[in-house]
Amino acid sequence: MRSCRDITALVSQGLDKQLSLGERLAIGVHVMMCSRCRNFQSQAHFIRTTAHTYLERLQDESEKKS
Repeated sequence: MRSCRDITALVSQGLDKQLSLGERLAIGVHVMMCSRCRNFQSQAHFIRTTAHTYLERLQDESEKKS
């Protein structure tokens, strides 16, 4: 099994690029057993989604002013 350090690095990389099937499976198996990595994955996805939503709203507001 991969270490928590490896899994958090993979989760971070997965936010920016498509991971291989093996990498996705390694994350899936690990987060089923590790609540800390599961929390990290959840928080990383939340931050990413929130940042995208914020950017979209800023763009919408700037388009309305134009």
